[in-house]
Order: sequence, then C-alpha cells, then structure tokens
Amino acid sequence: MAVRASTVAKLPNLIRSLREGSPKPLNHALPSLRRTFSLYDQINLINNVPEDQLRFQGYNDTGFTVNKVEYEGSLLCVGNLLLSWKPKKFSEITSDSLSIFQILRPIPEILIIGCGRHMQQVDPELRRFIRSTGMKLEAIDSRNAASTYNILNEEGRIVAAAVLPYGVTS
Repeated sequence: MAVRASTVAKLPNLIRSLREGSPKPLNHALPSLRRTFSLYDQINLINNVPEDQLRFQGYNDTGFTVNKVEYEGSLLCVGNLLLSWKPKKFSEITSDSLSIFQILRPIPEILIIGCGRHMQQVDPELRRFIRSTGMKLEAIDSRNAASTYNILNEEGRIVAAAVLPYGVTS
C-alpha cells in the first residue's frame, strides 16, 4: 500500500515534467498502456506481449514505426501480418485495395481504417463491401487507428488495420 501511495504522490510532479518537456520530435510515439497501468496500480497488465506480435510504436507524416522498424507509406496489418499497401490518399481506398479480405481466413472481427491526419467519411459502397466480408468498420485518423490496433491486438482479438501515413490530409 505504501508503494502505491508514494507513486500517487509523485504523479503531479510527473505530469508537470511531461508538460514542460522538450518539444515533440518529428517521429511521434504512441501512448502506452503499460506506463499508465504501472503508475497507478504497480501491475503491468499488458507486459507479456509476445515479441513477434505487431505493435505500432510511432508515426510521422510519411510512415510508421512498427516493432522498432520504420516503414514508409501506407500499411495493411492483419493480426501479425504486415504488408505494404498501395493507396496513397483516402480516395484510393476501394474494395479492390481491400480485396485480400475476400480470401483471408479467419476474417478479422474489425477493420480499422486510418484516414491520415483527419477522419473521413467512408463511401457507402466500400462500407457494404466490408460488411459483406463479415467485418465491422472503424474509420479514424491514423494516429488513433494505430493505437486502437495495438490495444485490440494485445487483447488477442483478430483485428486488421489499413493505415495511411499521418501526413495525408485528403
């Protein structure tokens, strides 16, 4: 109990130091649930993630860092499979660019589309195609798409992410 009390007492100083920290680097790190859990409970609920499991660790305007390797351009992630993906802007995301989901088994329960810097409205035809495969769809900005993928993948859920670089604006 004393360890928890001392950790909680240090929290305001930690928050203040994070706010006053140096300017953000060009390659932005994604938030980690490991840090949050260890600060409050001294329990690391997600520390036992297998090393071969895909994990987005950062992003920049042109690509992503996944498992300590930097990738340029768009990525398609299914479970622990990572592929370079052709679309360079949101309007290029079509049923053809996602046709892998017609043959892939098991089908992911959710497809997270990272739209770039801003959320975009998904074309109804593309929405119908994704539903026809049996997946649910979530279209959000690429930074949050990467974080959501990490969380769902770490939970052991079958999830897919199709992400455009964060610098894409339309």
